[in-house]
Amino acid sequence: MTVPDDGPPLDERFECCFDFQPGWIDLTLREGTKSEAKALATEVVNSLNPLGLEIETSAVFDDIVERAVDLNEDFPTLAAAYYTEAGEPLANLMVDSYGDEGVPRPSREEVQSLLLEWANAQVIGEPQVEYLQLPAGPAVRVQAMLQVKRMLGLGRKLTEFIRYAVLPSDMQSLIVVTVTWEKIARTEDITALADEAVRTLRITPLASGGSADVANGSRE
Repeated sequence: MTVPDDGPPLDERFECCFDFQPGWIDLTLREGTKSEAKALATEVVNSLNPLGLEIETSAVFDDIVERAVDLNEDFPTLAAAYYTEAGEPLANLMVDSYGDEGVPRPSREEVQSLLLEWANAQVIGEPQVEYLQLPAGPAVRVQAMLQVKRMLGLGRKLTEFIRYAVLPSDMQSLIVVTVTWEKIARTEDITALADEAVRTLRITPLASGGSADVANGSRE
């Protein structure tokens, strides 16, 4: 998703928090380094029940490291992923904020088309669009299939996504939550997980100079 750049970005600090259900793992990195991702992966793997895993713990460790580094490449507000008890990764979740100083925030209707924009993919089929009133504010939700370009432009793969654009009433920023997954056969389950998570989203503005709590799915 891209938003027209008409001025300096908003300097608006806020806390972003979810009441995640079991299975969601906060993969937000402060520095975005591989060493930081490895430390996070070690902590996560040590908390898992090895008897419930259907794959080696080393495979889970490697997946968490790679996924955390990839998701934090552009320093999102928050990054997370959902893993089954068997250690299977199902979905990625990212939160980003958008806004420029002196530029009015787009309405839900105006932002709807922006939610369907992808730099390396193309929406196929008719997207599902829904207008919502979430605890975090008015929102628009879009869900659709994507054809994603593979590395070096060699072929394409199908994936699916949901994007929620949230307009908190006490902020100027536009908050966008993006959930993506490749296991299309699990779409019904993943959709329910994503919608449940977003219904718990809380966006709290911070006073200038304040700091956000990174624990429990939060990041400034």
